[in-house]
Amino acid sequence: MSTSPAGPPPPADGPLSAARRNLRELAHGLSHASHPPTPLLAGAPKRWQRLLPYAVVIALVATFVPVTINVLTAQYGLTGGMAGALAVAQAAPLLMLAHRPLHAWWIIFPADILGALVLLSKPVEKYDIWPWTPPVIVGYLFLLLAIGLRETRRTVIGVWLLTGTAGLVLHLVAPERSNGSALLLFILGAVVLVIGTAVRERAEAQRRLAEQETINETERAQRTLLEERTRIARELHDVVAHHMSVITVQADSAPYRISGLSDEAREEFTAIAAGARESLGEMRRLLSVLRSDGTEGDRAPQPGIDRVQQLVEATVRAGVPAELSLAADLGEVPSAVDLSAYRIVQEALANVIRHAPGARTQVSITAGAGHLTVLVVNSPANLTRSPLETTGTGHGLVGMRERVRLTGGSLDTGPLPDGGFRVAARMPLPPAETTSARPAPSAHPTSEDS
Repeated sequence: MSTSPAGPPPPADGPLSAARRNLRELAHGLSHASHPPTPLLAGAPKRWQRLLPYAVVIALVATFVPVTINVLTAQYGLTGGMAGALAVAQAAPLLMLAHRPLHAWWIIFPADILGALVLLSKPVEKYDIWPWTPPVIVGYLFLLLAIGLRETRRTVIGVWLLTGTAGLVLHLVAPERSNGSALLLFILGAVVLVIGTAVRERAEAQRRLAEQETINETERAQRTLLEERTRIARELHDVVAHHMSVITVQADSAPYRISGLSDEAREEFTAIAAGARESLGEMRRLLSVLRSDGTEGDRAPQPGIDRVQQLVEATVRAGVPAELSLAADLGEVPSAVDLSAYRIVQEALANVIRHAPGARTQVSITAGAGHLTVLVVNSPANLTRSPLETTGTGHGLVGMRERVRLTGGSLDTGPLPDGGFRVAARMPLPPAETTSARPAPSAHPTSEDS
């Protein structure tokens, strides 16, 4: 077997292209917040915890605005108007820390640089701190902490690098006036950002761990449910299979144990034994599905339309006059539709036996217009016979509806005006041009009455 030669390897990512890519990623991180504008602690269970971030930012603004004005006027000699404008620009955006810290940074950072440039116009004093004043340093640290708690690591690194770059540029502009505040903010900012990022990533890890634990708990509950379902199926099999086996043995041995039985009685015992064996076979197949995911049970032959006549005959023997009308040529019936038709008739006849004993029942299976139609109609119950069940769970009708829905068909059920009941299922068949006709099972319609 020959293979075509592989194409040339992709070109290596050089230093310049890698630098440009990283710069684009940093710029995107600085211009796009990584979290929705939901307040910090918005998911806290208690009201006071949700209101705490707002109380903190209001306290910060109420503190830093007057302190900044006082420092700029008293220590740096700015006028009241200029000092007030800078104080509002540098401190008022702290109100946004609870929900939009990155947007607050885009306002405070240029305002801090502008404040440093304005201070260059004033004569230097012995105790002046430049380029960043003490209120700017403290307020900026709160800003960086909020960014570290809300933004991604890429955005945090971009903010830190721009802060250091701005401090370095201002130091180069006036090195004789710079006295280390740029380096101090750069170092303290790194510490604060690391703390905020660590807290955010730890909270994110705890959230993911809680989600994983919830998923694991759901999976454990589902596994427990399946195990319990299998256990119940085994117990049901052990109990019912025992009684069905006893019925089979008794029915098989009755002609030998009881003398003088008529031919009709012998045939009845034979039919009882055959029905019990069939029930045992289906029960074992269903149990194997539950135990081994269907690897054994699915290989067993599935009942279909060709066995509907046996259902009708068993119903007649149970005392329900039933008639079967089966189309002579149904065409190619998919296995899912074939099985669903059988189960629908089986459940409908079982409901007649339980709830309407003695009711005349008509079963009809026809094909036409690309659909298979299954119709089971029974008359009102015989009033001289009491029903086996007066109420039902409705699970039988739900099961019918599910089977029909899975085949893409429709189901119509409901009482009739005369007191009877009707079950009508319509399931799609393959197009006629792609199917080949097959002989109908049990070739002719039958009519049996008890």
